[in-house]
Amino acid sequence: MIYSTTYESPIGKLFLAAEDEALIGLWIEGQKYFPEKLLSERGGEMDFADKDCGILAQAGGWLDQYFAGDKPEPGELKLSLGMASEVLPASSQFRREVWKLLLEIPYGEVCTYGELARRLAGRRGRPGMSPQAVGGAVGHNPLSIIVPCHRVVGMDGSLTGYAGGLEKKRWLLQLEGYSGL
Repeated sequence: MIYSTTYESPIGKLFLAAEDEALIGLWIEGQKYFPEKLLSERGGEMDFADKDCGILAQAGGWLDQYFAGDKPEPGELKLSLGMASEVLPASSQFRREVWKLLLEIPYGEVCTYGELARRLAGRRGRPGMSPQAVGGAVGHNPLSIIVPCHRVVGMDGSLTGYAGGLEKKRWLLQLEGYSGL
């Protein structure tokens, strides 16, 4: 069964979803690639809360800490990265590998799509990999903020591509104290 709730954040309403006591999604309202099937199961409403799901309460506490300027670790939460669920299709192994790389980007720091592509190529024993393919995987991250896709920038350090919107990406990086903006 899918459990879900909303969270009012400084960057707008967040939609959280869980299954089997693991967090499967965190999306910013209006975010690109939002799984509309979740809303259709709720009659199209985004204001609701499943109170009986412990991981959703934990995620809310994690977000409280994060937005207060603390540095909670993603590992504090049980996450399901791209595994099939009732409402989400399974993600490819490639996407799951990219999302795991995102978890390695330290709080308040950034890395480029090219750097991620080089790291992934190295782990796979390949001479290279497409930064554009990595960017596509980053953009489809179903656990925004917790899996920090906002910490990925263009090769010149510019803010590029954020499914939640560039202003929200800028805001999150400023919250984390990133000085390269």
